[in-house]
This record gives sequence, structure tokens and C-alpha cells, in this order.
Amino acid sequence: MNGLINGPHVRALNGDEELLAATKVFRTAMIGLPVLPRDRAVELNRLNNAGRTYGAFEADRLIGTTDSYAGTITVPGGNRVPHAAVTHVGVLPGHTRQGVAKALLVRQLKDARQRGEALVSLRAASASIYGRFGYAVASSAATIEVDAVNARLHVGVERGSVQLIDPDNAWHRMAVLYRSLLPERAGAIDRGAYWWRLQEMRQQGAPTLSHVAVRGEEGYVRYHAVPSANWFAERQRTIVVDDLIASSSETYAALIGYVLSLDLVHKVVLTARPTDDLLPWLLEDYRHSKATDLRDETWLRIVDTRIALDARRYSGDASLVIEVIDPLLPENTGRFQITANGAAPSDRKPDVTADIAALAAVYLGGARWWQLVQSGRAQARSVSAVAALDQLFATDAAPFCGTHF
Repeated sequence: MNGLINGPHVRALNGDEELLAATKVFRTAMIGLPVLPRDRAVELNRLNNAGRTYGAFEADRLIGTTDSYAGTITVPGGNRVPHAAVTHVGVLPGHTRQGVAKALLVRQLKDARQRGEALVSLRAASASIYGRFGYAVASSAATIEVDAVNARLHVGVERGSVQLIDPDNAWHRMAVLYRSLLPERAGAIDRGAYWWRLQEMRQQGAPTLSHVAVRGEEGYVRYHAVPSANWFAERQRTIVVDDLIASSSETYAALIGYVLSLDLVHKVVLTARPTDDLLPWLLEDYRHSKATDLRDETWLRIVDTRIALDARRYSGDASLVIEVIDPLLPENTGRFQITANGAAPSDRKPDVTADIAALAAVYLGGARWWQLVQSGRAQARSVSAVAALDQLFATDAAPFCGTHF
């Protein structure tokens, strides 16, 4: 008899062997990932939060998994809200499209709500899956290429303010700096010990070295060279900026100036930057940089509407009621009055009605209410209500996370 007739059994996984089995299921499901040695898998599993890895079973066989790590996420206005970073979602071939992912993800969402994590996010390998579970694209990221031979900053940068540091101490130094300089932009999340160790492991297996330069306690940049069969004869020597954290625009300009000043380099590629990044405006010639890719970044899921709405900032003089519908988490459904003073439950007739995914899309400021209404993802009583709601949800900058997990 098919073990999935009544749906898979889902439970939390514990202990090295069960967590190793989950790692194997995930990497098998993803098909193209490199081998992860057992000792490294055990180390990473032990760094993650206990009880947050779930397994779906057909009889006694593990056929699907998901996990997450706890932290916070910055929301518009600067508040930090309890958050779960979901990762390692995978279902074995032959068991997909049978409700396994749904069973895992719904259990995960319910447990996140019980733990007080109002927001959940992930990075989607397949964009067609997560919308039906209430996730939506809430931020995007751009890849920016810079002509390092000809690009010049139009602002003055103090020479020598950025210094290369010893690679043996670089990972610890970056982790300390990130904690102290946690970005204020909506969408930024914590980076725990698990995340940092995973990046270090990835770098240890990379074909070129990673380099880190810092500007005192104000920021850092991590970069590596694109592998080349003959670096010295290469006509397009390229470095990739893997991570850049800056406490101010001045520090950002100094770090960009540093990578542009590196000898032998023809092109600098920043693989993940905000869609409204400052870089092009720092250059004397705007055309010496170009955005070569724009992609979805944060897929956000709201698991406690009341807490999430009350945590973020609003602007303007309007007062409107939105109705939020959440089929998977009925306790999340409700009407809320939104004003510049915050959000509160309401029994008034709604001005705008939207499902939980639509609310997730606009929550960080990555989409506008008019886009959701005109695309049929939300319903409004009037055009003026939509305009007022857009003013209430307006943000100063595009949301951006910058942390891939």
C-alpha cells in the first residue's frame, strides 16, 4: 500500500544520523550540489538550532526534509522582528507532487508561529512552488559589473583607509563586524555561527583565494578572483565581490574605491546589491557600471499578521482597513486598521482585501499596492484607497537582504 495515501508523517529530526539522512535527502533532491563530507555535515548540523529540521516519512523511509535557523529581520522603520530563515527544502525524486512539500512547509509555518517568529523567509530554487504556501517575492537583488580599468570615483576617498587583513582571522573579524553593523535596510537578517561556518567551508573548496579588506570598525569587503587557466595572460581578469558591509556611504565609497584600485584587474562584479544601489552614482561616468542581472531575493511569508503589521512603520495621514486572508493559517486571517500610528485589529468594512502572499509582497516595500490590485492579486474599493495605502506603506529605500542561505 502506498504510504502517502493519508499523507506523509512529518516530525522533527534529532541526532547526528537523522540529520545526516536529511542532508543526504536534500542534496539528492537538488541534483547538482557537490559532495559534502560526513565530518563537515555533522559539524554544520550541530551548529544549527536543535529541533528545527523536519523529516517527511513514507513508512520508515525519509523522503523529504526542510529546516530553518532562528534570528531577526529588519522591517521598515528599523524594528527587528523574530524570524526564521528556511532552507534545505527537498523531496526525493519519485515523491514530488504528492503533498510531501506541503506537509513539511505547513508544519514548519505552524511551529514558527508557535515559537513567536512572525516572519519567515527563504531563497527559492523553484519559483513555482512557494506562492501557494503564502510566500511572495519581497525583495530583489542586482548584479553590477564595473569597468575597473576606466571607472573613477567622483568623490574623494582617504587613501590607506582600507586595509587588507590576515586571512586566518578574517572570518571571525567579519562576523564581529556584521553583528555590530547589522544593516538597517528592510530585509536584512542575522547571520549565525552556522551561516559563517558554511561560507568558510565553501571558500576552502574554492579554486581561488578569498581576500578581505576592512575600513577600521566601519565595514569590510570580501572578494575573490574568477578562476583562469592563465591569469597573467588573461585579457579580462575579473574579481567578484562576495560580501560588502558598510556603516555609511563614505565607508561604502572607500571599499568600492579599494577594489577598483587593485592592480591587474579589468572588471569587478558585485553579485548581490540592492536594486537602488549607490555605486553608479559614485562614479565619474555612470556608464562604467552596468546592472547585468536582476533576480528575486527574499521570498517572505507572514505567519503572525498582527505582530508583523504592528512592527513596521507607516507614513501619511490616511486611515484604511485591510482584510488579510490566509487559507493555510486561518488564525492569521483578519482585518486591520492602518494609520501612521501603527496597525490594530478592526471590524470595519475593508478598503482593500488581499491574501497573505500579497501582503508579504508589499510588506518590506518591494512592491506597491497598485501593482497588486491591477494584477488581480488584491481587491480595492476605490483608486484613492490604493493610493493612500501605497503612501502608508512607502519606504525610503528598496528592501534588500544580502545574505544567501
